[in-house]
Parts: sequence; structure tokens; C-alpha cells
Amino acid sequence: MRIDARIDPEVEDAYWQGVYWSQPHYRAELGYDDYAPAYCVGYIGYAQYGGRFADSEKCLCANWIRIKGDSRLTLDDAMAAIRAARDHAEQAQVAMDEEDEQLVQDAMAGQRAQQQRQPAYAAA
Repeated sequence: MRIDARIDPEVEDAYWQGVYWSQPHYRAELGYDDYAPAYCVGYIGYAQYGGRFADSEKCLCANWIRIKGDSRLTLDDAMAAIRAARDHAEQAQVAMDEEDEQLVQDAMAGQRAQQQRQPAYAAA
């Protein structure tokens, strides 16, 4: 299920499960369960707020405080993970927008080509 036609939480969660350990903010003593709430705040936050990270940073921080549960991340570590997930969601959206634009252009070009191939009928 997509959120705001931008984010698929299952896809985002699967992505972060596979790469969290390779991120600059990763700490070896912490597991994915510690990072997952912060990543969720980041990608859901992008769908909620869009725009620039700086414009939504306070809201994202408040969301983290509300949902962090048993996560052992410090606030600084959480904000780094939130930012990473938000930035990843934004980059995915840009790529999806570019792909959609190409699909539209291709469809329009195909329609024009089809119209050019159709014979013009004389009015009776």
C-alpha cells in the first residue's frame, strides 16, 4: 500500500533492512530494531511533509520521540537515520517522477505516430 502515492512502507522497510548496517550512522552494537522506527519516521515524514528536511526537522524529531519505543538510538543517531530515510524517499520519488514523465512522452509520441498512419477521409 502506498502512502500519498509516494511511499510504499513495505518496500522502504525491506530496503533499510538490507542496507542499514552499511550506513555512515550505523553503530555495530545496535540492531535493525533500533533503527527501524527512525527510518519509518524519515520515509513517512517525506510523504507527510515533503519539501526540505530543514523545514520539517522539528516535526520529524517530535514524531521520533513519540514512536521510538524501545529503540536505543540517541537523538543524534535517530536524526541521522531519519534524514537518510527521508532523503532516500525523496530520491526515489524524483526517479519515479522522471520515469512517469518518460512514459507520458512515449505514449504521446505513439499516439501522434498512430494518427499520422491513419488515412484521412474526405468529407462526403
